[in-house]
Amino acid sequence: MKPITSHLIPKKMLSQDAYSQWLGIEILECELGRCKVGMTVRKEMLNSMGKAHGGISYSLADTAFGFAANTHGKYAVSIETSINHIEALNEGDYLVAESVIENVKNRLGFNIIEVKRGDELVALFKGVAYRTQKDWE
Repeated sequence: MKPITSHLIPKKMLSQDAYSQWLGIEILECELGRCKVGMTVRKEMLNSMGKAHGGISYSLADTAFGFAANTHGKYAVSIETSINHIEALNEGDYLVAESVIENVKNRLGFNIIEVKRGDELVALFKGVAYRTQKDWE
């Protein structure tokens, strides 16, 4: 089979990702080594304090990270991730996460993803991706 063009890989990934679809994640921009995604916080995503569960911003950032890491044409998986929650999130908030894989060492990619609500930084996500030898087809 023929390898897929880099900007089409995240679209294929999203089409096969029931969880990201449930979250309502949409791809806003995508190119080699970069992906920006967005979503709206819904009522069923709130915790017992009426704020978005921490896993919501984490999942959005992780999706941006995974999509960007895979644009290089090889299957890439996360091997370490973490997040710092800076601001509480509310129902109706529209969040955007952008991942730019700038530092790639052999098979490892290192990245920091900013999650924003408008211009406000609400979370910082750090990820390390491992790029396999398997091509996206």
